Amino acid sequence: MNIALDVMGGDYSPEETLKGVFLFLKEQNDSIVLLGEAKIIEEGLKKYPFDKGKIEIINCPEVVSNDILPTEAIRGKENSPIMKGMDLLKKGVSDAFVSAGNSGAVMAAAILRLGCIPGISRPAIAVLIPTFNGNKVILDIGANVDCKPVHLLHFALMGASYARYELGIEQPKVALLNIGEEINKGNRLTREAYQLLQERQDLNFIGNIEGRDIFMGLADVMVCDGFVGNIVLKTAEGLISMFMTDFKVSILRNLPENDAIKMLKERFSDYTKRRNYKTYGGAPLLGVNGLCFICHGRSKAEAIKNALHNASVFVENKGLDHLKALDFHSKYSTQDKS
Repeated sequence: MNIALDVMGGDYSPEETLKGVFLFLKEQNDSIVLLGEAKIIEEGLKKYPFDKGKIEIINCPEVVSNDILPTEAIRGKENSPIMKGMDLLKKGVSDAFVSAGNSGAVMAAAILRLGCIPGISRPAIAVLIPTFNGNKVILDIGANVDCKPVHLLHFALMGASYARYELGIEQPKVALLNIGEEINKGNRLTREAYQLLQERQDLNFIGNIEGRDIFMGLADVMVCDGFVGNIVLKTAEGLISMFMTDFKVSILRNLPENDAIKMLKERFSDYTKRRNYKTYGGAPLLGVNGLCFICHGRSKAEAIKNALHNASVFVENKGLDHLKALDFHSKYSTQDKS
C-alpha cells in the first residue's frame, strides 16, 4: 500500500508531520510518499530512524497557503504537494492522499483532477466523532453549505459505507440531524430528505435525531448539510476545550497531592486524549474518484499518525470500490445537475 502525504501543510509542519509518519511506520508496513520541499524533508528525517525502503520523497517546491481562495491555491500550482498528490492518485501510483493543508484547495484539486464518482455531484467531508457509544460518523461538515435533498441522500449512502468499512459496523444506523424527531419537523430540505432516506431499502434509516442525541451515539451515521455540520463540529470542539480547561483549573489544580489524586489526574489526561478531536486524524472527502483525507490544520504527530491509519484501513477494505458500487439513484436524480 502506498500513501501520499502533504508534508508542508498544517500549522505544525513539517516537524509534527514527519514525527507522525515515524509513529505510523513503527506500527504499519505501508510505504509513504512525502510531498514537499525535498531539502526540508531530508533534514527533518535525520531525527528519526526511518526504514528508507518505506519512504519516497518528491520535491514539491510550490506552497499553498491557508489564506487564499481554493481556486487561487490550485491555479498555476502544479508543483505543490496538493496537486502532485492528486496526480499520484489519478495515475494509480498512490492509494490515498493525506493533507493538513488548505482544505478548500484539497477539495477543489480533487474535483478538478479526479472528478466525482458517477452519480455524485457533491462530495462530502465525513468526520469520526467520539460518543458515549463509541466512534460515529457525521457528514457533511463543511464541503457544501447549500444542499438539495438528493445530496443528503448521497451523503447518507456514502456515510453508511464509510462506517461499514472503516468502523466495521455491519448495519450502521443512519439518522438525519434535525430540530425535532417527528417526521414533519425541520425545513423543506430536511423534510424532503427524510422522504428520500425513508424510501431506501438499502439504508438502515432510523429517522430524525436532535443535536442533544449526537454525542450519546444513538446513530452510527448522522447526516446534515455542510453549514449545520461545520457549526456542530466547531461548537463541539469549543465545548470540549472549555470543559477540559475549566475542570483542570477549577478542580484538579486545587486538589491536594497524593496517590489517589495522581491517579485521578492520569485518568483525566487519558480521558482528555480520547475526547480530543486531534486524536481522530483525517476526515475523508467522500464522493471524489480517489481517497483523499483532510486533517485539521492544527494536527500534531498523533493526529497525522491516525489520519494515515484511517486511510490505510479504508484502502485495505477497498473503501473506494464499495463507494463506486453504491446506487445513488433517486427520483430527483435527473433534476440534479449541480
